[in-house]
Amino acid sequence: MERRTSFCVAAQTNRPRVIHTRSVPTDWEAQYQKNETPWDKGSASPGLLDFLAGERVEGRVLVPGPGAGHDVRALAAQGAEVVGIDIAPSAIKAAESFPKARAERYICGDLFALPQELLGQFAWVWEHTCFCAIDPARRPDYVSAVHGALKPGGHLLAVFYLDPQNASPGEGPPFEVTLPELDRLFLPMFTLIREWLPTRAYPGRENREWMRLMKRS
Repeated sequence: MERRTSFCVAAQTNRPRVIHTRSVPTDWEAQYQKNETPWDKGSASPGLLDFLAGERVEGRVLVPGPGAGHDVRALAAQGAEVVGIDIAPSAIKAAESFPKARAERYICGDLFALPQELLGQFAWVWEHTCFCAIDPARRPDYVSAVHGALKPGGHLLAVFYLDPQNASPGEGPPFEVTLPELDRLFLPMFTLIREWLPTRAYPGRENREWMRLMKRS
């Protein structure tokens, strides 16, 4: 597969990966309580919006870590049945404060401990802010969780934050990731359909994100 690269992406590909294990996990509920949510840009991911402008995402969709639900509403507006799951009760409260786009709902829960009734139930998973926020040591658990949520042949659509411009590879959240690490983590369980540098991004994130469309193997 041909890989389109930018200077930023090429630099990330060749940069040594240092896994940093956080001894104290981020208290996401406290972040919402303090109104310290720099990841909330007030609108859906530009990369997601551009994808939806040209392609359909249909059926049931799981959105891990949706925060205030901007991406959930964008997906629901197209006709998908969307479930957002977030560990922070205040995130769910914020998401539910917006008018519903269509068929959407939110669950306060842990992606790594999905309710039995959600396993193998989704045609799509949309990844935006969850993967870069978790302890990198839990990334294999993340891959297993989204694989378990998808139906056989289901799709994972993701925008990965390759370069948050941290002082070191182990700093975060958000934590950086390299393309070889994405291959190592996901490709044993997923088939890569295509990948691309998103045309649009939030201000300040241009050429620092990377999108992938993968299919559950």
